Amino acid sequence: MLNGSPNGPTPALSDKEALVLASKGDPEAFGVLYERYAARIYTYIFYRTGSGTDAEDLTARVFMRALRHIPKYQDRGVPFTAWLYRIAHNLVANWHRDGARRPETPLDEALFQHSTGQGPEHALLQNERNEALLRLVRRLPPDRQQLLILKFVENYSNAEIGRVMGRTEGAVKSLYHRTLLALRDLAGKGFF
Repeated sequence: MLNGSPNGPTPALSDKEALVLASKGDPEAFGVLYERYAARIYTYIFYRTGSGTDAEDLTARVFMRALRHIPKYQDRGVPFTAWLYRIAHNLVANWHRDGARRPETPLDEALFQHSTGQGPEHALLQNERNEALLRLVRRLPPDRQQLLILKFVENYSNAEIGRVMGRTEGAVKSLYHRTLLALRDLAGKGFF
């Protein structure tokens, strides 16, 4: 168990400390990792699926898989999040492959989710632009979608993206450049 006082808060653990304890079966240590990364993984999955319900389900699966395999986790010099994103990436790829689910957004959520207080007309136009952009991004290969999510949603640097994706920083820059060109081409062909 964690070395905290029974009457006081548990001291903050580094990822490395939490991983060591979690790999030995400490549920509190795994809970620390879950609390630290669940929102990021959910956001990543939500942007890849477009469905809050499916993102919740897949996020739960990511952490169940991580919990089941954490005793075998090996530190290879990349952040723990890279392992979580890899699990999430694989689960999302399977989700897309099965083809049974399609993104749905309830009308009330679509109209008011990103409202800026400028009225429903503005919110509707903004949501239409956002949906068009998401449709365009979803036409890209999964690795390019992952790159855009990590760069613009998670605000990761190219070096951090490289660690998550298992690529060099130069390879990430090159992929980013090719992705922007592909988006421009898709938009020019009327897919936007």
